Amino acid sequence: MGALEKPLVTQSIPFKEAEAELRKTRIFAGADFDALGGMDRVDRIHVPAGVVVSEPGDPVKFYWVVLGGETRAERLEADGSRTVVGGARTGDGFGEAPLLSGKSHMTFRATAMEDSLLIRFTSEQFWRILASCPQTRAVVLADMAQRLQAYQVEALHREKLISLGTLAAGLMHELHNPGSAAKRSASQLRENLMRLQQLSLRNGSRAKTPEQLECMRGLLEHTLSGCRLAAMSSVAQSDAEEEMGGWLASAGVENAYTIAPVLVGMGFDRHELDCAKEYFDASAFSDALNWLEALVSSVSLVCSIEDSISRISDLAMAVKKFAYDERSPAKELDVHDSLQSTLTILGHKLRIKQIHVDKRFEASPSTLSTRGSALSQVWTNLIDNAVDASPAEGHIEIATWTEADPGWLSVSITDHGEGIPADVRPRIFDAFFTTKPQGSGTGLGLDIVHRIVTEKFGGKIEVETEPGKTRFVVRLPLGRVREGEKANSKSN
Repeated sequence: MGALEKPLVTQSIPFKEAEAELRKTRIFAGADFDALGGMDRVDRIHVPAGVVVSEPGDPVKFYWVVLGGETRAERLEADGSRTVVGGARTGDGFGEAPLLSGKSHMTFRATAMEDSLLIRFTSEQFWRILASCPQTRAVVLADMAQRLQAYQVEALHREKLISLGTLAAGLMHELHNPGSAAKRSASQLRENLMRLQQLSLRNGSRAKTPEQLECMRGLLEHTLSGCRLAAMSSVAQSDAEEEMGGWLASAGVENAYTIAPVLVGMGFDRHELDCAKEYFDASAFSDALNWLEALVSSVSLVCSIEDSISRISDLAMAVKKFAYDERSPAKELDVHDSLQSTLTILGHKLRIKQIHVDKRFEASPSTLSTRGSALSQVWTNLIDNAVDASPAEGHIEIATWTEADPGWLSVSITDHGEGIPADVRPRIFDAFFTTKPQGSGTGLGLDIVHRIVTEKFGGKIEVETEPGKTRFVVRLPLGRVREGEKANSKSN
């Protein structure tokens, strides 16, 4: 108060002196003051405009009646702003809500909006008035009900804004990975097309026999046949790449071990390439295989862009469904394909930190009945967190298996980082909680994961952690859609 030029002025006056002024208010208009025996003195307070009457955290002690002027109640927000939650003009009272609800401390700030004259009753006097004056009690309780209703309306509006903010923040969080992947793939595709053009010009300068043309036509048809190939476990993929690289190297192909993973990734085996080895001389064969690798790589990048844009489209559709409460028909989703797609999306992060991924895809069956593609969000968040937690040149393990009783398809994602501290574990699935540096995380990833697994799929998610190892295990019901979703689908 010392900084204010006009501090509030408090006078203790006999209650008799205040009776005439109080009768002019709607609160005490029909009150029987004779029933208030023992009410000796009250405080009459002059409050200049702009002066604070009570602050959040002040003890709940008083009920106030405005004899003249106006006061306003505001909630102080975390960002320093203020939200108006109520007010009192001449003839109104305020302060009954915290007294009647049993609060010990004030929640809002009360400020005089103009020079005001108030009568202040202590909590003991307030309860005596309610007990002795039925007319006043009825007005105070009606004020309380109206004020609570206004609070509830404001709280509902506030909750809607929070939900909208959470949805927007979650959407931005989820759009980041596929958006970045599409941008990166487009940039790499540009480089690939330049290399493809140079190889095409070099190959085009040589005349082709009918056998060579037929061989290249078959390889082209395979390359352009589509993006969706069966996901391979790490051991099977490594063996296939090693075999392909050795075969190419023995045939004198330039960059043999560089192009082998690309060809294997698109589903080629060495037997499909026998025709090229048979009909092309060594130099032409090397150029033809490098041209094929550039084309395969370009198609793979197009697939990655398509997958990323599809993910973005799915997220946009999810927002639409959230807004309009729509339901999509059930479909079968292969979890192995979903995991492999996510690894493709996050491939750049794995390469930057040189992290090896050990895949053990042993679930059989590996399909789930689902509405939408929310599982991709689960894998994206869990694998992305595992990458962030892993040291450079570390490794991540992804395993799938089935549990016959009660029928779960289980997925585990393990990193070998520092582990989750004991004091943090209880909060890891809380919205907006993050241990990442400011600006590096929204704290929504694991909250999204938990809600999708438990609410959308009726599954479970567990975490096991110790220094040097953190393992998330997701268990999803096999081959069925939640009963609640079935009912909703039938009713729409």
